[in-house]
Amino acid sequence: MWWSETRTLNRRGFLGLAGALALAGCGFTPVYGPGGAGTALRNAVRVDDPVTRSDFQFLRAVEDILGPPTAPRYALAYTITTEEVGGGDVQDFGATRVQIFGTAAFTLTDTATGRTVAQGEVAGNTAYSTTGTQLASFTAAEDAEARLMRMLADSVVTRLYTEPGLTAE
Repeated sequence: MWWSETRTLNRRGFLGLAGALALAGCGFTPVYGPGGAGTALRNAVRVDDPVTRSDFQFLRAVEDILGPPTAPRYALAYTITTEEVGGGDVQDFGATRVQIFGTAAFTLTDTATGRTVAQGEVAGNTAYSTTGTQLASFTAAEDAEARLMRMLADSVVTRLYTEPGLTAE
């Protein structure tokens, strides 16, 4: 109960009640609740065709989250840019730590009307260590790239989930 035994206001109960009333008043809708954005986007987003390995990893990550498009209602166009920055240099060896910075600019369009539903840009970064063997370094770089694409896909989908007005019909 939000009143304590001594009839004084219980702070935790009061804050919980105030928070619930504030969410109810602002039009808050759970993402996966009835009519939420999660329901609207599930199996409904066709991601642009991949051109590079990074694009393919990004597309696969988005489809892992939203599901493959069975009846695409939206089209997701994107541009991914990455930059590698070496660090931790060892004399006569080179960088032993490489950081990858990435950005994904995106636009979600309603395929029926051609109206832009959402657009924006997200960023992320990851890193990997190089070793004395070329194969291990190459494998670490590929893994870091896959992690970065997953981060960018998670960020894009999260932004889409919070887009006002995006609801299931």
